[in-house]
Amino acid sequence: MDISIVVPYHGEDTYLKDCLLSLAEQTVTNFEVILVASGTDIPEDIISSFGDRINIKAYHTDKTIVAAVRNEGMEYASGDYIMFLDCDDYLAVDFIEKLYNMVTSEGLDFSFGKLENTWYKRSIYLDQNSEKVQEEEDEDESGSEDDADRQFDFEINPGDDAEQIRIKKLSGACKYLISKRKTVQNISVLGILYKKSLIKDNGISFDEDLVYYSDWSFLVRVIAASSCCDGDKEALYIKRTHNDPIHMPSLIQAIGKDDFEHRVKAYDKVTGYVTDAESEIRVRFDKKMISYLASEVGPAIRKNEEKIWRKKRLPLISEMCKQFGSEAVKSSGFYRKRLIKAFICEDVKKISKLTGNKNLRNWAVMIIKGPNRLKIAKEFTYKHRYLKQPMLDNTVLLESFFGKSYSDSPKYIFEKLNEMYPGKYEYVWILDKKTELPYPAKQIKRFSFAYYKYMARSKYIVFNSRQPKWFVKRKNNVFLETWHGTPLKKLVFDMEEVVSASPMYKKTFYIQSRSWDYLVAANKFSEEVFKRAFVYDKPMLKYGYPRNDILHADNRDSIAASIKKKVGIPKDKKVILYAPTWRDDEYYESGKYKFDLKLDLRMMQKKLSDEYVVILRTHYFIADNLDVTGLEGFVYNLSKYDDIAELYLISDILITDYSSVFFDYANLKRPMLFFTYDLDKYRDVLRGFYIDMEKELPGPLLFTTEEIIDSIENINTVNAKYASIYNEFYDRFCGWEDGHASENCIKAVFK
Repeated sequence: MDISIVVPYHGEDTYLKDCLLSLAEQTVTNFEVILVASGTDIPEDIISSFGDRINIKAYHTDKTIVAAVRNEGMEYASGDYIMFLDCDDYLAVDFIEKLYNMVTSEGLDFSFGKLENTWYKRSIYLDQNSEKVQEEEDEDESGSEDDADRQFDFEINPGDDAEQIRIKKLSGACKYLISKRKTVQNISVLGILYKKSLIKDNGISFDEDLVYYSDWSFLVRVIAASSCCDGDKEALYIKRTHNDPIHMPSLIQAIGKDDFEHRVKAYDKVTGYVTDAESEIRVRFDKKMISYLASEVGPAIRKNEEKIWRKKRLPLISEMCKQFGSEAVKSSGFYRKRLIKAFICEDVKKISKLTGNKNLRNWAVMIIKGPNRLKIAKEFTYKHRYLKQPMLDNTVLLESFFGKSYSDSPKYIFEKLNEMYPGKYEYVWILDKKTELPYPAKQIKRFSFAYYKYMARSKYIVFNSRQPKWFVKRKNNVFLETWHGTPLKKLVFDMEEVVSASPMYKKTFYIQSRSWDYLVAANKFSEEVFKRAFVYDKPMLKYGYPRNDILHADNRDSIAASIKKKVGIPKDKKVILYAPTWRDDEYYESGKYKFDLKLDLRMMQKKLSDEYVVILRTHYFIADNLDVTGLEGFVYNLSKYDDIAELYLISDILITDYSSVFFDYANLKRPMLFFTYDLDKYRDVLRGFYIDMEKELPGPLLFTTEEIIDSIENINTVNAKYASIYNEFYDRFCGWEDGHASENCIKAVFK
């Protein structure tokens, strides 16, 4: 066997399948896979599924440190060449062929490709890159390939002889495998094909006393021992970042930020193997360490007065700085030179002054010259001024749907608070438009200076969505998160892949939810989902949603009559509310949205207008794009009506699809129809559901306007058919609702 691929396995079945699939689809087959199961069972079922496509040799080890697992894998390797592949990563289909052809044709010690980072599983990654690949093929229909375009820039000149080229390529390896890594943390042995004899003859192995960063010393020893190498930037090794760093962190994510001792120990290994501080390997490595000290360690010493940084770690930093070669220090710039000198002298005051001034200069540059300078200025003021001011102990800050409306549970908590404790609290509402409120409250715009001020100083915060990432939870601050609905679509940590949101979504959500002191759950189902999907273990307020109190009010009929009058709906007309969900793929481009209204309103007008009117409640993105010309008196576009609960109250029938509105509407025990014309696409492609749409909904799934009309005309028959399912649905999702959720939440939070 020509090549041995060492794959440490730690139990990541989902990732491993992608990894092995990428090997099964390689353009060459002259390799064996050495799978070393570390501290877990060998995944026999996965291995057997690839048994006829890949030569897999599986071994079990009790060793858990990656360095030791890789060393054991090398002992089992029979190939003339070795490469390392993490089980959560995967390869481009021609990766092995490209590197193997290069290393054998040129007689190299090692060849290397390009590490490309992604958040996504292989199928999504390939889909995202297929269009790019097609464009490249269209540009070169002949299929010819310009070798120069795919080679790393080794700064080779036409007149260079073989020896000069050899030296430049070794220098290039230092450049691309050390200097070009984003941080010293990212220096890796991955994406490289090594001649086995080079490793064996030079006694190179991973240092097993290094829990982390054993790649560093292995890699520098390989480069130092090598006489020739080459690289191909189109040989892609895809390094997958885990989108769930809480439950399934990668090794890098598991380390966390406080890994100083691990880095010091690993760097000591590097300097022990490469003793010449002026060699190119050391110069490039030392500069990465200097960058780390300047960007992370210096500020940590300034911010943390604890003994661990200033007493225990600073002497280690001093010794590290003494090992830096003159060339590395000389080429580091004025600020870093001064900082290194302060580190060597263990001058905490000087370190704090230098890093503090640097931080202020960075802020100043961003405020003066940055593209988002006003936003940066506000965040600076928030961090360095507002957070240092006293807490406003009687102030309640409220926001609904990112300041877009006076609505939802924050609205009902606000009104009930004023009823229960008149004059006790001062209120600040985040509202993008001036709104008439039933009680006195200061109104501020989102992301105004006032917004940052009250985010920093309000003792009580009541939101129905997530707060900004820059929010800092203060001592004695009380954060009530009401959330905005019973979940139908998979949330956060229940999502396998995050495609429509930021890949950082899970990590960001986890950090943000740590600031919540209380979370409202409308039902037992929501409680269980929130605990799991939000990784939430603080108090859960199990009283139903405050926004649904109006649906259980004793005077709801008179409230409904007044709302009907306010929006201009005739008393003698029954009301059909159409509230479809927002579809993730409905946009022309960023900021330009579309909605194809599949419901034929003119057909409905012809058939139903004698008895009914229709209220449209669509997403605010497309509210202004709905054309209801000619439908006046039958169709009312109330998409911008703040409080949808009030629209529930005046509606006799709800038509929806995949929106969670039906969980709330069920409190009224009125008929619901589900217009699911794109069910297969929405369920299978866009998002997953928590419930079985075909079996658990308290109403029929309908696919045409004709079916909608027929169901409305025979609504009593529909009610009878779904009565038992509706009762079960009501008990499951509305059982906690009793009209007193606002009061109960207030008693729990405002003590």
